[in-house]
Amino acid sequence: MIASQVVLGLQTIQSRQVDVTSDPSVLTVGIFNAGNRSNIIPDKAELEGTLRTFNLDMRNFIMRRVKETAEAIAKSGGGEAAVEWISDGYIPLINNVALTNRMVPTLQRVAGADKAIEIKPRTPSEDFSFYAQEIPAMFYFVGITPPGVPPSLAAVNHSPRFQIDETGLLVALRATVHVAFDYMAGAGK
Repeated sequence: MIASQVVLGLQTIQSRQVDVTSDPSVLTVGIFNAGNRSNIIPDKAELEGTLRTFNLDMRNFIMRRVKETAEAIAKSGGGEAAVEWISDGYIPLINNVALTNRMVPTLQRVAGADKAIEIKPRTPSEDFSFYAQEIPAMFYFVGITPPGVPPSLAAVNHSPRFQIDETGLLVALRATVHVAFDYMAGAGK
């Protein structure tokens, strides 16, 4: 019961404590494990989830509020909660603007100008963000939606309905090779 209340309490962080309309974030409890028999009240529960933000200050705020919320709800029910952030999760992935602008013509040449498009910021959980914090980097998606499936109806990568059109991997390989060679040749400088 306490763990269920914690999950509900965490949802108030997103819905009441931050302005997701101006600075999007995602807080999800994706794993909830408790008990081992249907007629025995479990003595503990383990929850796992993910936090995704574009803003480090918001990320730090939400991390603090998760801990405070879980601990307060557990205490109110006579229990205890311990919040552990593994490696503090993933930081926001931010492309280097100059590098991205320099390599867009390469991507347009390889994939087609109509397919090399800029998209709005997303909240993937991606370790590439740590590289991008250390050196100029750019991250791009490769279309792998099966033919005949409108992108708006395609299942996302972490969905059990996800399907991949492997011919998109050839475009990904060509794009990566061309970006590397054009960068090394000084293209766009």
